[in-house]
Amino acid sequence: MSSDAVYLPVDGPHGAREVRLSSPSRVLWPEPGITKLDLARYIIDVGPAFVRANGDRPVSLQRFSGGIDGEQFFSKNPPKGAPDYVRAVPVVYPSGRTHPQLVIDEPAAAVWAVQMNTIVFHPWPSRAELPDNPDELRIDLDPQPGTDFADTVPVAVELKNLLAEADLTAFVKTSGNRGLHVFAPLAPTREFLDVRHAVIAAARELERRMPTRVTTNWWKEERGERIFIDYNQANRDRTMAGAYSPRPLAHAPVSCPLEWSELAGANPRAFTILTVPERLRDIGDPWESMHEQPGSIDTLYSWWERDLESGLGELPFPPDFPKMPGEPPRVQPSRARHSD
Repeated sequence: MSSDAVYLPVDGPHGAREVRLSSPSRVLWPEPGITKLDLARYIIDVGPAFVRANGDRPVSLQRFSGGIDGEQFFSKNPPKGAPDYVRAVPVVYPSGRTHPQLVIDEPAAAVWAVQMNTIVFHPWPSRAELPDNPDELRIDLDPQPGTDFADTVPVAVELKNLLAEADLTAFVKTSGNRGLHVFAPLAPTREFLDVRHAVIAAARELERRMPTRVTTNWWKEERGERIFIDYNQANRDRTMAGAYSPRPLAHAPVSCPLEWSELAGANPRAFTILTVPERLRDIGDPWESMHEQPGSIDTLYSWWERDLESGLGELPFPPDFPKMPGEPPRVQPSRARHSD
């Protein structure tokens, strides 16, 4: 056992737990000098909001052998020796294979994940008890070369209005990098493919309204200087950094929930491991009430069906997915033209 290990008390629904943290002085973010112990304390500070956003969901852990510049890998199933308060649920992957996946139920489990050298937490959009049916519609606004965070702001606002037309309440957070993530709570009544199609319908409608600013083109060579609506993040086993999750970038940013009223003046670089705990203490969690009034994708799905009747069909899936019904060829357009 390492002599420099420390034991951290972590409050939770079952009382305080002592979580062992080895190598607490290991520097994870060299630029601000943030250590493994600093990261664990951050998770403790934001624990209730973190678990509210990411708990009770299958989660993938993005783990780093050293700091943010070291080797990294994704961990999905509980490793041997996981404490008894870290559970797993069986989930079905796109291949059809079933496998247990980690679930975080309390802050101590997230601190244990830090002990396992986790920096980024990637929760599913569905609950552990019903992993096949998302209870969150998630839309990733991804700036392309020539665009930046400021370009995503008017797109996110228009998307909020569009979702309101579909009787969905939108919530927004920074991605922790240059983009924005827009979420809407759902009653978990539809499976992943239906929710993917609802996201595609919303993305296409947004593209019609903002054709010079938004694109749904999967192939990078066709996107131009626009914000890409990454509809493939709505697929099974596709995740994005969770709310309050750190990101492995030099200034230690956090994917931070915002009030819509904050968005226009927001600087994503201001939300970091060092600043977000105080922000939570001062203003609270903008996502605290997210799931109080879940909505339905019924209206968006009717838009999908309308577009189908107009000749707009399926869009490409990620390359590691099996070929899906109605999917267009997975061939980069320039290569397809060259072959012709």
